[in-house]
Amino acid sequence: MAKYIYDYSGIKMPVTKVTMLEGRLRRRLRSTGIDTFDDYCDYLFDGGGMETEAVYLIDAVTTNKTDFFREPKHFEYLAQTALPELLELGDPCIRVWSSACSTGAEPYTLAMVLAECLSPRNGTGFKVIATDLSTEVLQTARRAIYTQDMMIPVPAAFRRKYVMESRDPTRDEVRITPYLRQHVGFGRMNLMDETYSVREPQHVIFCRNVLIYFDKPTQQHVLSRLCDCLVPGGYLFIGHSETATGLNLPIKQVANTVFKRI
Repeated sequence: MAKYIYDYSGIKMPVTKVTMLEGRLRRRLRSTGIDTFDDYCDYLFDGGGMETEAVYLIDAVTTNKTDFFREPKHFEYLAQTALPELLELGDPCIRVWSSACSTGAEPYTLAMVLAECLSPRNGTGFKVIATDLSTEVLQTARRAIYTQDMMIPVPAAFRRKYVMESRDPTRDEVRITPYLRQHVGFGRMNLMDETYSVREPQHVIFCRNVLIYFDKPTQQHVLSRLCDCLVPGGYLFIGHSETATGLNLPIKQVANTVFKRI
């Protein structure tokens, strides 16, 4: 199973994570009526079960930690440096891709920043595409409903403009406004694919806190293809615990974990 997971998703699954994976898969065993993990593996690899179960298996593998305005220096750099430079390109729409979007906090944060920095008055619109390997988190992201606690990192001014409170004061839920939701499109994508189905070159790509799960060859594979999707002069953001050192990529570092396409 570990080899299949690695070949499919690029995620390494060492023996130390077996207990974690089994815990996450227990719901699938109940849903399929299979009693043991050995029987489940037999069903996947010998009984033709992978055709229907692959999506659920990969959902169980992926880690989906996310927060609004996570690693806030990135969003400061985007607003103060990257976007002013990108506006000089003269494109009528700034295109941004959140390539490991999880439950949606990152792309909606990006949409808030873009909405603040761009306006119809200056003739520049924006579009955020958000992709993830997990179908389960994408369902949450599309609903755009979150707990009040998740909104704590969102600046008060942004929250007033882009977050809707529930009419029921007993409900601990908020929802992203329709204005932002209409600017964010979601879809499933596997970063291990040979090519990425992104129709237009992107001005900004966020690929944060996913490279840490890949070995160096997989990092090269993923980042090379992401760079292919950037406009010349476009920006790539990776996680603060990640590095592109030692990789052969057409980018130069311009800030901490921020790179520019050359």
